[in-house]
Amino acid sequence: MSRQIRDVMHRGAIAVEPMTSVARAARLMREQGVGDVLVTYDRDLFGVLTDRDIVVRAIAEDRDPNTTTAGSVCTRPPVVTLTPDDTTDHAAELMRRYAVRRLPVVESGGCPVGIVSLGDLAATEDPQSVLADISKAEPSG
Repeated sequence: MSRQIRDVMHRGAIAVEPMTSVARAARLMREQGVGDVLVTYDRDLFGVLTDRDIVVRAIAEDRDPNTTTAGSVCTRPPVVTLTPDDTTDHAAELMRRYAVRRLPVVESGGCPVGIVSLGDLAATEDPQSVLADISKAEPSG
């Protein structure tokens, strides 16, 4: 049964500016127990920085995480997004089509208001699934 994204998204996703260092963004991810931050500029979505982006686009290329900026290694537009009025079925289809595990949620005009993850969808659609259990667990390390 499909639900609206507004009912399953995490509101107030962590955001950083494009000039924020990768090291600072990584510390925020660790402190908040999340695997991504939205990269915003003037309340507009500039991109999404994931833990994988940090590893593949910065660390693996021997870039200094203290001087490398979030904006230089994040996934840049066009970023696939949802609105709060979209459905969980639509979110699942976009995740499948674009092979992503997280989607920013934006209001009309592009202002980010949250994020929805594959785990959020699993917990909503099949609360007894292994993925739902893993998504509900406290982050390790």
